[in-house]
Amino acid sequence: MSLWRGREKEPAREQIATIAGEASAEAAVALEHADRTTVRPAPPVDLTAAAFFDVDNTMMMGASIFHFARGMAARKFFTSSDLARFALQQVVFRIGGRETHDGIRNARESGLSFVAGHSVAELMALGEEIYDELMADKIWPGTRSLAQMHLDAGQRVWLVTATPVDLATIIARRLGLTGALGTVLESENGVYTGRLVGEMLHGPAKAHAVRALAAREGLNLRRCTAYSDSANDVPMLSVVGTAVAVNPDGSLREAARKRGWEIRDFRTGRKAAKIGVPSVLGAGAVAGAVAAGLAYRKRGT
Repeated sequence: MSLWRGREKEPAREQIATIAGEASAEAAVALEHADRTTVRPAPPVDLTAAAFFDVDNTMMMGASIFHFARGMAARKFFTSSDLARFALQQVVFRIGGRETHDGIRNARESGLSFVAGHSVAELMALGEEIYDELMADKIWPGTRSLAQMHLDAGQRVWLVTATPVDLATIIARRLGLTGALGTVLESENGVYTGRLVGEMLHGPAKAHAVRALAAREGLNLRRCTAYSDSANDVPMLSVVGTAVAVNPDGSLREAARKRGWEIRDFRTGRKAAKIGVPSVLGAGAVAGAVAAGLAYRKRGT
């Protein structure tokens, strides 16, 4: 896989998003074709249509990268100060709502820096364990049924997420889906550098990834469907023929109503009444990790 190394002069945001999207599509195709060890879904009979699903709060309750970080913390992959720093960045990102280009990139790169020096094979093996421990029971049954509906129609189904593509591919395989588009972590000789290729797969980068994959796979985007919970994914939802807001935040719910997009809400009771609560709860849990990490550091001083 070709890696972007032009770090001396930062390209325009749109160019970086394009790089991230194309790298994600390239990685997704490579991983799909390289995986011969598990039973894959039946070959698609509808070759020009596909479905694209966001992961966090759409396919899975909460943030997949946070569940992964919890599993890594339990395995002592980083120190208490590393955990506190990562958690604080996630709180700022989720609650502060300051989704500037530099802020998003810096938070994600710093948050994923703990993988630097570890092999891809090692992290993939741990990802399998962590999925079973912390993620399998977080899948929304309603969203999973929507994905199965597309599979039963002979269409391919892809996850599209800011989560690292290696981890996203594990989730997709466990759900019996076709594959995943995700943030590409740079690696050299099978070892992670701790840097990203382009930027995280977020906002416009997701739309670029979907377009790039459609070009590679011969998909007709007008016949494709996309699902997401966040207004950040409006670019991705806008490039397909059918867009569906799943467990939408307030901004996406409003956009969906204006554009005539279908809305599916699988939350119940108090959760459904308070749009965006799952993200806040996730941030609260990370805040608890910050407190715990800082308390641990104080005891050690």
